[in-house]
Amino acid sequence: MLEKLRPWFKRLIAPIARALTRMGITANAVTVIGAVGTTIVGIASGITGWMFWGALVLTILVVFDSLDGSVAAITTGGTKFGAFLDSTLDRIADWAVLLGCIIYFFVRNSTFTAAHAGQRYDWICVSGMALAIYSVMTSFVTSYARARAQSVGYEAKNGVATRSDRLTIILVGMAICGLANNPLWLMIDMAVLALLGTITVFQRIREVYVSMRANGDAGVSKQ
Repeated sequence: MLEKLRPWFKRLIAPIARALTRMGITANAVTVIGAVGTTIVGIASGITGWMFWGALVLTILVVFDSLDGSVAAITTGGTKFGAFLDSTLDRIADWAVLLGCIIYFFVRNSTFTAAHAGQRYDWICVSGMALAIYSVMTSFVTSYARARAQSVGYEAKNGVATRSDRLTIILVGMAICGLANNPLWLMIDMAVLALLGTITVFQRIREVYVSMRANGDAGVSKQ
């Protein structure tokens, strides 16, 4: 959904991209710095429980990471390796942010269990962990569906929750959870993410199937 705002956003960050170019920072460097920073902050947020501040820093890092395309357009015009590197490191960053959420639920659940002498599990944290793990799967399958479709000559880039949508959902959930100091909000956020992720996967499968059927390529084949 947020993909429609990409042209406007690119114009907004163009001055920052030009400043980075003048400093001699390459597009690949921006990609690596953004991914490494997102990975560290995502996991650290879950360990410390500082979800609001983590969401705030991650938002800045996400904006920084999005500069690589603008820097590339100004300098090299973009390379195949740059696109490959960006896509690969994006998967690591996505995993790290959700891992941070999983760690947060695990730590909060352990604290709850210890405080209550193991009387019962905190169902909010257990459910949150399960939903976050499921969301990791839908995130990777969504990206894989697009890559696999392109490998056979088709496109699968639509869906209700693209990468920018998923990150926005996660960061908003982290921020609210941190402000309220209540894992329930992050659990609800993970439920929304899991639902939209599932819908997106099936939307991309359908998109490819419809395109293949129109071209007479939708026959089932064994591999």
